[in-house]
Amino acid sequence: MSKTPEKISLYHNPRCSKSRAALALLREHGVEPDIIEYLQTPPTAAQLKALLKKLGLKAVEVVRKGEDEYQRYAKKDLTETDWIDAIAEHPILLERPIVVRGDRAVIGRPPEAVLKLLD
Repeated sequence: MSKTPEKISLYHNPRCSKSRAALALLREHGVEPDIIEYLQTPPTAAQLKALLKKLGLKAVEVVRKGEDEYQRYAKKDLTETDWIDAIAEHPILLERPIVVRGDRAVIGRPPEAVLKLLD
């Protein structure tokens, strides 16, 4: 009996060159991921918590500090929950791309990092 392959999801921003490169790499390896355009369909706080667990990272580690929205939070002493809420409210703060397979996830920076999930 063959094992059902795990679904691969891509938290994607089509305007981001790294995100487009990660998608192209997956497709080159025969993978058509479920694409989540997270700016159009932002993850909830609960979804972010689950995503962070798969990444093995804290919320502050997946925040894009170059975004204008970051300045709202930069000088504040935020808890993990505060950062998760901030990302849920302003999904542009979420680092991209993120690829998820089963209980594992990676940030595709560099894009080749997504290949770790294909083994």
